[in-house]
Amino acid sequence: MLKGKTALVTGSTSGIGLGIAQSLAAQGANVLLNGFGEVDTAKAQVAAAGQAHGITVDYHDADMSKPQEIEAMMAFAAQRFGHIDILVNNAGIQHVAAIQDFPTAKWDAILAINLSSAFHTSRLALPAMQKANWGRIINVASVHGLVGSAQKSAYVAAKHGIVGLTKVTALENATTGVTCNAICPGWVLTPLVQKQVDDKAQALGISVEAATEKLLGEKEPSMQFTTPEELGALAIFLCSPAANNVRGVAWNMDGGWAAQ
Repeated sequence: MLKGKTALVTGSTSGIGLGIAQSLAAQGANVLLNGFGEVDTAKAQVAAAGQAHGITVDYHDADMSKPQEIEAMMAFAAQRFGHIDILVNNAGIQHVAAIQDFPTAKWDAILAINLSSAFHTSRLALPAMQKANWGRIINVASVHGLVGSAQKSAYVAAKHGIVGLTKVTALENATTGVTCNAICPGWVLTPLVQKQVDDKAQALGISVEAATEKLLGEKEPSMQFTTPEELGALAIFLCSPAANNVRGVAWNMDGGWAAQ
């Protein structure tokens, strides 16, 4: 379905980003990866997912907290692939603390990576999408873009901001072939969430299994994690002709979390 298209997925060397990148590759899209961690492994997994289509996979190491590096990545994408057809803004970090104890440097970093980076990639990708009259911007927000949780002021603020940015981007391109939507997962078992489970187990002196059950039980009625593969399938739908008129949506896949 996406043969000949090129996707940039930020924060895509593991977790949600990697799952979405693999799903896009499996539909024939070339993929530009970005992030830290096991780059060669991620590239190999995405290439394998798109092997039947002969896709191209590349990587750029831009630090998503730095606008100049984002600009360099987008220039590299234009030189390497022509332009970006599908932009998935997934890069994110987390820190947990009460507002009065929240380190200001952590606040600034979370807002830069989780929110401002999506503005910078979008502003640089949109002109070519508008010229082609086709494009998909998918912002990976969170259920925390729809509801709040204590101890997560910066993350919740950034994710609410992403939902707002999604709506404005969609409205500004409403009469074009460019759409923008947000995906709002609940708990997904990524390295970021695994760290929260491990920290909870240590803090409460319980097993990781018990901590997992406690984590899910507090928020997610389904008592199960959403998977990166499920989120990838939703991203594919948003790239499909069936979603041509899905615009400015914050689509939660959260096991009933926000329904409470």
